[in-house]
Amino acid sequence: MKKILIVEDNEKNMYLMSFILTKSGYEVIKCGSGEDAVETAIKEKPDLVIMDVQLPGIDGLEATRRIRASEADGKIPIVAVTSYAMTGDKERVLAAGCNGYIEKPINPETFIGEIQRYLK
Repeated sequence: MKKILIVEDNEKNMYLMSFILTKSGYEVIKCGSGEDAVETAIKEKPDLVIMDVQLPGIDGLEATRRIRASEADGKIPIVAVTSYAMTGDKERVLAAGCNGYIEKPINPETFIGEIQRYLK
C-alpha cells in the first residue's frame, strides 16, 4: 500500500483529500504545519507528499526545500496544492522543488487521477 503524506492546515481540505485517498486504497499520514511535514517526511519516507503552500510557521515552499535537502529520499514526489493561481506562482512552486501543482479548490472527480500521475 502506497503511503501519502498530506500537509494541510485547513480541516475541510484535509478531510476531503484524506477521504478520497483512503477510499482509493492509500495509507494517509497527516500534518498541519511545514515543520511537522519535514520531520514526518524524514521519518516516514512516504511515496508522495501533497503540500499546501500557505502553512503556519514555515510555508510549503520552504518545507519542500528542507525535505529536498534532508536525509529523506530526495526523489519523493511533492505536489503543491494551493489557491495561488497568479502568473509566476506555478514557476515558484516548481523552482522550490515540487514536481507538480494542483489548484484549489480541488475537484474530487479528477483529484485521484492527478495524484496517481506522480506515483508511477
